Amino acid sequence: MRRRLISSTLAVVLVVISVFGVSLVIVETRTITSSAQESVESEALRLASIVDSRLVGGERVDPDILSDHGGAERYARIEIPGSPVIEVGTRPGGSVIRGTAVGEHGEKVTVEESRSSVTREVGRTLLIIGAVALLAVVAAVLLAVRQANRLASPLTDLAETAERLGSGDPRPRHRRYGVPELDRVADVLDASAERIGRMLTAERRLAADASHQLRTPLTALSMRLEEIAVTDDLDTAREEATIALAQVERLTDVVQRLLTNSRDPRTGSAVAFDLDEVVKQQIEEWRPAYRSAGRAVVRSGKTGMRAVGTPGAVAQVLAALIENSLMHGGGTVALRTRVTGNQAVVEVTDEGPGVPEDLGARIFERTISGRNSTGIGLAVARDLAEADGGRLELVQLKPAVFALFLSRETVRRDDDRHDDSPPPRPIR
Repeated sequence: MRRRLISSTLAVVLVVISVFGVSLVIVETRTITSSAQESVESEALRLASIVDSRLVGGERVDPDILSDHGGAERYARIEIPGSPVIEVGTRPGGSVIRGTAVGEHGEKVTVEESRSSVTREVGRTLLIIGAVALLAVVAAVLLAVRQANRLASPLTDLAETAERLGSGDPRPRHRRYGVPELDRVADVLDASAERIGRMLTAERRLAADASHQLRTPLTALSMRLEEIAVTDDLDTAREEATIALAQVERLTDVVQRLLTNSRDPRTGSAVAFDLDEVVKQQIEEWRPAYRSAGRAVVRSGKTGMRAVGTPGAVAQVLAALIENSLMHGGGTVALRTRVTGNQAVVEVTDEGPGVPEDLGARIFERTISGRNSTGIGLAVARDLAEADGGRLELVQLKPAVFALFLSRETVRRDDDRHDDSPPPRPIR
């Protein structure tokens, strides 16, 4: 591309120089020739005037006197009636420029100059024109190279950017080149890179969230299936199978919820549901794990509440909080339900050391963990809560108290008009 740009620019410049150069040479040649002819004729008139003035004064006319008034390189011939021909200078050979003048006493003055002097003057003019043309060509080449680099380098850079996008590197380069058309292409490539980056981030996030959120349900389901495999009691097998089927349904709901959040985290499918059932189901599901760890999980607070949200998402949020207490907390884990204003609140607390102060403000960020864990669980739990219009907060550091706030069903009950529970105090 550089070569084509330089060649095309140089061709245009050469055409322009040729057209205007030839025209300028023709004009200058004619001008120099005309000027030389006028100069010779003027010299002839001047000599004729000198001869007239001397004849009128009765003075002698000879070559020595006239040579003092003639051109150094010009030949003059004066023909006076009744007198010998007077010649001044050396008569040039070859082609000449001739000028003639006739005086008042009938004298004829002829001045000649070699045409070679005109040729030399034309040659000097052509040399000057050629030098200017050469400078113009050099300047045109330099400008063409600069312009070619200005256009070709950005195109090469944009091609590298497109190749990087195709190879899986979606980082935008944010380079601009001062050429509107190229900058427009760069804007489109950067926007595409950002979109690809968001898509890749969403896919990686979905994979991480799925691996984390499905781990516990799959483990619980595996335990149920093991119970069925080792039991000989048909009633026990039937009971365990029923529980396993319920867990499969919750697992399906988890997968669907993760897929929904991967497309749009704000898309929810909130419905009114019995909050007690979700809390009870989570306690029953986690009780064997706590029993194995020599700990207990209990519930307290207000009952009979109906909240608005996605039951599966709420169950996953509570599961994340209970698992967090199992891994990082200590003692008995308590789930307390209460009412504040038009919201239903589920608090999860334990008797452990709590959350370090340096992690309190960042506890819901991804990859932030107090121990060797993934740091994904609380971040996913918060996203699930916010997807249905709720929120998840850490309301106390030591001991750690996490609170899930959900909208209540818009049905007024007399026993819900007053709540003696103090409002939560979020960490600032």
